Amino acid sequence: MFGGSFLLLMLAGCALTVAVETTVLLVGLSRRHPVRAKLFAGAWLTACTYPVVWLVLPAVFADRTAYLVAAETFAPAAECVLFWVAFVRPFPPDRRATARDLAAVVVANLASFGVGELLFLVVDPAVLTG
Repeated sequence: MFGGSFLLLMLAGCALTVAVETTVLLVGLSRRHPVRAKLFAGAWLTACTYPVVWLVLPAVFADRTAYLVAAETFAPAAECVLFWVAFVRPFPPDRRATARDLAAVVVANLASFGVGELLFLVVDPAVLTG
């Protein structure tokens, strides 16, 4: 179904996404989360949404703009829900910390989107996928 070069590109993109988003989460998440949880969140949240963004949504949206709108709406929304359920809900209510946490998740997604778009402008994906 998918060629080896596509899967390698997907893996490289996933690694880059985890690196960018984890960096943002390390700085942006509230202090109520230990570093270990922030590191785990960076990898886990991407692992949950990345396959949908790479494998499902491109099959649904032929137009690149529509795909990007859907993907960049889905990923931060899903990751905010997942983060809240796994990392925020167990804590006593703290609106300020929760707002900071969810904003960090959104900013992390915007940062990885920005890096991806910069790469898309510089590197022709057709060359990478064969």
